[in-house]
Amino acid sequence: MIHRWSIARRLFVAQLLFIVALTAIVGTATFVDARDHAYDEAGRRMEGIATAVADAPFVVQAASAADPSALLQPYALKVTNDADADFITIMAPDRTRWTHPRDEELGKPYIGSIDEALSGRVFTEVVAGTLGPSVRTIAPVKDADGKVRALVAAGVTVRTVDVAVSSRLPALLAIALALLVVGSVASWLLGRYLRRVTRGWGPEELGQLFAYYESVLHSVREGVILIDPKGKVVMYNDQAAELLGLPKQSSDGHPAAGTAGRGRQAAPSLSDMPLAASLKELFESGRTAHDEIHLTGSRVLVVNQGPAVGPASAAGRQRRAAAGAPVHGAHVYGTVATIRDRTEIESLGSELETMRTLSDALRAQTHEHANRLHTIVSLMELGRAPEALDFATKDLELSQRLTDDLVGSIEEPVLGALIMGKAAEAHERGVELTLNTSGSTAVTGLAVQDLVAILGNLLDNAIDAAAEAPPPRLVELSVVTTGAALEITVEDSGPGIDPAAVDDVFRHGFSTKTPGPFGRGLGLALVRQAVHRLGGTMTITSPAGALFRVTLPVTTPPVTTEEQP
Repeated sequence: MIHRWSIARRLFVAQLLFIVALTAIVGTATFVDARDHAYDEAGRRMEGIATAVADAPFVVQAASAADPSALLQPYALKVTNDADADFITIMAPDRTRWTHPRDEELGKPYIGSIDEALSGRVFTEVVAGTLGPSVRTIAPVKDADGKVRALVAAGVTVRTVDVAVSSRLPALLAIALALLVVGSVASWLLGRYLRRVTRGWGPEELGQLFAYYESVLHSVREGVILIDPKGKVVMYNDQAAELLGLPKQSSDGHPAAGTAGRGRQAAPSLSDMPLAASLKELFESGRTAHDEIHLTGSRVLVVNQGPAVGPASAAGRQRRAAAGAPVHGAHVYGTVATIRDRTEIESLGSELETMRTLSDALRAQTHEHANRLHTIVSLMELGRAPEALDFATKDLELSQRLTDDLVGSIEEPVLGALIMGKAAEAHERGVELTLNTSGSTAVTGLAVQDLVAILGNLLDNAIDAAAEAPPPRLVELSVVTTGAALEITVEDSGPGIDPAAVDDVFRHGFSTKTPGPFGRGLGLALVRQAVHRLGGTMTITSPAGALFRVTLPVTTPPVTTEEQP
């Protein structure tokens, strides 16, 4: 049954038992201390009375009289009454009582120790006498020569002392009760707070929940990063570490062994982490984001971000109300961002774009071929066979020459197909695409997907810019291989690029075109990412239109020589 209790209930019961035990211990200790203090105080008071009586000259003189009891009994009773003592017994050195509160005890031997008093010392003891247990002090009565002539015992019964101690019990009980009440209220308030922050769950449930949470955090294929309102990274999983280039964390949320050690460490700040500028801005802002695309050095990431919301405390609601902010029933503990890798999807998209370009080229050629066939059929129907044959022969020679020029210039078949498709698309849009090559285009060391992404995006932008400009609409592509470098230059006859906006051209989201349903400004950002990944450089100038020049390091294929027989 107990294992089903929440942490708040367990803590409340434990603290309540502790406070009850502490109250009992403190109350008992206080009572014992008060009793001991009462006994000590009674002993000191009796010592003062006994010493005063023993030092009185009248007592010394009466001790030498023929009937000391007749002289000392009235005196002792008066002093007993005035000093608020229970008894004052004056006795001879042989224990014979000269005075006693009860007349029937006169002349009888004193019950108690007198050896130290006979030696001339004053001492106090607790012993049972004729009046019951009592705290008594025995003092010697000395003459002028220092000889002990009598003994004086002044005492108060234990019952009297206990009555004095009992008079303090109400105060002690009040203190114990106040301690119990205050401790119980403090335990209840603490339990209420813990019940709110732990949602009423027990430690076993929280342990199980944490195990599930950690398993999910480190097993999901998406990257997850948790950030507090102060810009500190609370935790991130292995996938986020891989996508963002961060050191992996251990199970306690801190850098794993081999990176920054284990144990309780301060959470790293976003400003100290090697993140891309756009990602850092998103994480620091804490704003809500849905499927935002962000580029890192080698990846295309899709990021979603939202607030981590929990129940608000009463103090938090009061602070928000005092500050004039809207009061809600929830408290924002930070943000949670999920990250997906879209790099492979973009690579597949580039390949798909190449296939789309080829299909568009085939569609354009099919359309033109149909027009030419209609022309030839019309000439044949008109009985002008020689003109039809001449038209067909020249058209075939022109198409074959254009194809041979492209295929002969570009040795890489995928790039050749891409350029043929872009040439057909440009022709259909009234743009003339010219190609200039120099050196061997059969380069190695470069991924064809990256070259397709670079060349395809540059040609798309150039054709779009030239198509919107007045005639002549021209796009010139140059592919030059010099030594260990491949240089790609794309120039168009469009309106060019504002020099003030050159730095913004490659920024993700920047575009001079009308935004589409999925936004724009990704093509040139992907070009810059691919160029950076391949270790190349890229420059932009605007002599007339826009001129993009990309230089990539390549590995020239080795030259093989055949052995002569």
